[in-house]
Amino acid sequence: MDPLTRALIRMAQWLRHPPSRRTVQIIVVVLIVATALVLVERFIGWPDWATTDRVPIRRM
Repeated sequence: MDPLTRALIRMAQWLRHPPSRRTVQIIVVVLIVATALVLVERFIGWPDWATTDRVPIRRM
């Protein structure tokens, strides 16, 4: 199924049977945290301690 169609069906279901207030609060908090992480990474930079060392892939 097309992702856009699936999203529209999901939104229609939410309109017919809205989620609880608690669920909406959790979704809003998750979106705020994700946005804050993106903004910190974009404007301040990612800290060195949070970066893993990449091991180069050997090609045979």
